[in-house]
Amino acid sequence: MPSELSLAAITPENLDAALALRVRPDQEGLVAPVVKSLAEAYAHGEAAWPRLILDGERPVGFVMAFFDFRFHPGQPDDRPRSGLWRLLVDAGCQGGGYGRFAVEQVCAEIRRRGGTRATVTHVPGPDGPAGFYARLGFRPTGELSGDQAVAELEL
Repeated sequence: MPSELSLAAITPENLDAALALRVRPDQEGLVAPVVKSLAEAYAHGEAAWPRLILDGERPVGFVMAFFDFRFHPGQPDDRPRSGLWRLLVDAGCQGGGYGRFAVEQVCAEIRRRGGTRATVTHVPGPDGPAGFYARLGFRPTGELSGDQAVAELEL
């Protein structure tokens, strides 16, 4: 695993670097681009937690968490959840442990805020990231959030 990994808030100084991050062409249907994530973060205010993944000073990915967010407001069984909203590791940086690091940092932030469970939504199917999340301990709930599968991890 790389040695100097950190997460950084998105600022005017690193915005262009964040917007330049791209997944491989075959992954484009699996995760929204950073620009959409930042628009969603703006629209959802404090519920969203967008961060640049850095290896030293080099941007290698983007992660966005959500805190106390309801997938389907108004439904009686819909409890507030916290977890991973978006994860994008740049095409040239995949396989270096950056995604695992980002998920671990999101889980640590959820614990810091008093949470005991992390939720992730992802595109289902054989080309999706379900295997990655399963290796990190996430288990499918059987729910869907729109067209996304839902998985959870007890912290």
